[in-house]
Amino acid sequence: MDAILLQILNGLDKGSAYALIALGLTLIFGTLGVVNFAHGALFMIGAFCSVTLQRILNLSFETVDPTRTDFLGNPAVIKTPYVIDWFGESTGAAIIDWSVPLAILFAIPIMLVIGYVMERGLIKHFYKRPHADQILVTFGLAIVLQEIIKAFYGANPIQTPAPEALSGVVEVLPGILYPAWRVVYFCFSLVVIGAVFAFLQFTTFGMVVRAGMADRETVGLLGIDIDKRFTLMFGIAAGVAGLAGVMYGPINAPNYHMGMDFLVLSFVVVVVGGMGSLPGAVAAGFLLGILESFASMTWVIDLIPGINQIIIYLVAIIILLVRPRGLLGRKGVME
Repeated sequence: MDAILLQILNGLDKGSAYALIALGLTLIFGTLGVVNFAHGALFMIGAFCSVTLQRILNLSFETVDPTRTDFLGNPAVIKTPYVIDWFGESTGAAIIDWSVPLAILFAIPIMLVIGYVMERGLIKHFYKRPHADQILVTFGLAIVLQEIIKAFYGANPIQTPAPEALSGVVEVLPGILYPAWRVVYFCFSLVVIGAVFAFLQFTTFGMVVRAGMADRETVGLLGIDIDKRFTLMFGIAAGVAGLAGVMYGPINAPNYHMGMDFLVLSFVVVVVGGMGSLPGAVAAGFLLGILESFASMTWVIDLIPGINQIIIYLVAIIILLVRPRGLLGRKGVME
């Protein structure tokens, strides 16, 4: 039973990332009708926002301490981060230690601006083009963004450690220990998902957006500039992907290809959940994450070698053969 519960927890952990990325993908497809293959790159950029803030907070100045010497006998050179000099030893060290959560505030405006520029500068020109054209141009954009990150940050993964207070394990259930940061990531994903659904469900802006997703032309005839609202939704979708990347850094060290690693799986999640269905994207993300976790168990791999690599695609094939629109997809979208 403990092993089963651990696999469920692992699945919810993986499913959190799938659900957040798929949620942003579905927001873009549902509002703009665009198949955005650059969405994984937004996840990667979010992770590197955390790396960037960490480097900014660790900027230091050097002083010479004549009372201490290095291994050559020369006066020791001491590096002191500016934040420690400005805020004091304890406060400055705490700011550096909590750089990943603080990167949320750093990443939100950056991701909103990137989403806005991406939509206004490129995506808007492909609204009425075939999906194949959208896939090609956004996939090309993803490669460009990936190479820019590689040029600035290098090809090696960069560690972004969790705060010391959250770097250990917690007892989630009696006798079951689990990494604290993974629990935080799962809870964080629930908060973000809940915030997006609440925004769409209970605000006037969100209600107009949902109406535009259902019937764009009618909303436009009412004198509402739905295009501006959809542009903002693209920015929000970019923000969701970016926040998912920021908080994922301590789980998997950011690297320039992490966006591509999640992109294909996230599109499978969207298709399984149903193109254009926000609840379907979230449900499919957690479901496929749990299935992938169970398929990674040692006895399962011994029984069916390689099943952990293809389980998501097998499930996708079965669901689409039985229900082409996906689990919660709207009729006529996928057919």
